[in-house]
Amino acid sequence: MVTAQKFWDKTAPKYAKHPVRNVTAYEETLNRTRDFLSPRDTVLELGCGTGTTALKLADAVAYITGSDISGAMVEIANGKAEEQGAANVDFFQTDAFASEMEEGFYDAILAYNLLHLLPDPAGVARRANDLLKPGGYFISKTVCIGSMLFLWPPIIKLMQLAGIAPYVQFMKPRDVEGVLEAAGFEIVEARSFTKAPNSWFVVARKPQQS
Repeated sequence: MVTAQKFWDKTAPKYAKHPVRNVTAYEETLNRTRDFLSPRDTVLELGCGTGTTALKLADAVAYITGSDISGAMVEIANGKAEEQGAANVDFFQTDAFASEMEEGFYDAILAYNLLHLLPDPAGVARRANDLLKPGGYFISKTVCIGSMLFLWPPIIKLMQLAGIAPYVQFMKPRDVEGVLEAAGFEIVEARSFTKAPNSWFVVARKPQQS
């Protein structure tokens, strides 16, 4: 099985050209995310891909940084930012544990279509909690393959062996919420959007310190 970085590097050019499948659900996700952001916020997006979401949300915050393990994805994202003249956005290649990320620094952390692709989503959730300010939000959307038809897991396993699918966790909505709660977050909202029942959107808050 290819490594995650190699898989996404190889996939990046095709991924960048692929249109959003469910535009309505995507716009609903962005709009609901904006409800938890402010113009003063410093935001981090984990698994930013080619940067589309970070760039769309840039006008709602003071600064947004996108990170991704794929250098090819980040290269495309930086090209988009330069093309759009986005002054309050940057992208860099790393995982969630980069030493450059300062603990207690971010007002919000975003992770869209990421947790189910991680071997250790619990570890990344704990790391996100460390990186957030008290009261900060971790906003995620996770494809819950565990809720799909029983035929999908073996199909995905075969695709992984063929090198045409990445590592995937077969999570259910309650699994996602459980990971975040175990990392010390309070669940503020958990839901799906139009015609996307298996894509679970969760807003979780880091408690205020007493």
